[in-house]
Amino acid sequence: MPVEGTLLAGVPRVVREVKYRKERYNMATKVFIDGSEGTTGLRIFERFANRDDVEILKIDPELRKDPQERKRLINASDITFLCQPDAAAREAVSFIEPDNDHVIIIDTSTAHRTEEGWAYGFPELSSAHMDAIANGKRIAVPGCYASGFISLVYPLIASGIMSKDYPVSAFALSGYSGAGKKTIAVYESEDRSSDLSSGREYALTQQHKHLKEMKAITGLSRLPLFSPIIDDYYSGMVVSVQVYADMLEKKMTPSELLAFYREYYKEQAFIKVAADDDETAASGFLAGNLLSGWDGLKIYVTGNEDRIVISSQFDNLGKGASGAAIECMNIKLGCELTKGLNL
Repeated sequence: MPVEGTLLAGVPRVVREVKYRKERYNMATKVFIDGSEGTTGLRIFERFANRDDVEILKIDPELRKDPQERKRLINASDITFLCQPDAAAREAVSFIEPDNDHVIIIDTSTAHRTEEGWAYGFPELSSAHMDAIANGKRIAVPGCYASGFISLVYPLIASGIMSKDYPVSAFALSGYSGAGKKTIAVYESEDRSSDLSSGREYALTQQHKHLKEMKAITGLSRLPLFSPIIDDYYSGMVVSVQVYADMLEKKMTPSELLAFYREYYKEQAFIKVAADDDETAASGFLAGNLLSGWDGLKIYVTGNEDRIVISSQFDNLGKGASGAAIECMNIKLGCELTKGLNL
């Protein structure tokens, strides 16, 4: 079942421990961002600008790749965000001292999203996902494309509307910021190639790194077909799943599916569902950059009674990355889930 409301219903044990230490000793939460020079790390850092409940543990720029200094800061922190490539993220976890039972890891890389013992950082999917985040100390932030895909497919399978062996296909449109600093620099270069002015389909071998979590988290029995497109704008994303209505376990119209998603995600601050007469959907276009700068996700259902397109629209740097990471931190701190986020 979905999670209702924007506040924790009760305060889990791990959250109580963190809150007790902060309230008892009037201490700010010590946060270390391992990989603070990358796109996600920088955005997380920026989101703490107006928060007085967080103390950032900063690393000397000359030592940001030094294993011993990273190890020291990780173990000194209450919460460490990992904003590193997969290998470096796994290395960072290995730095945690055996007797360190307080540090919480929130990993934004691909490394641990399907690993046993790691909570998947999408609390709106179910009460079980919320509980795992609230009570765990190892949290994996979903991938951007995966966030859009899973927000659509997980409820269908969990509710018995779509079978686990449905041959799911999806396509997506994203701004170039999701590809990292090197790609951003290429897109923003004055002498860039002319092909960058057009949308470019990629992952043509059907080996995109988010496919593993798309399958594992939704419970699909096979990997979905997935075609992502990177385009000439900075941030924002649309992920769309196409279905034949008569191949669903329960045939539904677009209007009925919209009503289903509204009920599933009711009272969720981070997920909105379009109205039947939504002006954006009615225009015949879903712009990839429309929700850039917003930390939520919006769901649309279009098409007709035979062929339906279900879409999620959001910021790949928001609910698709740093925004989701901060949401998970807010759960751990037992504060308002939307604190420090743009909704």
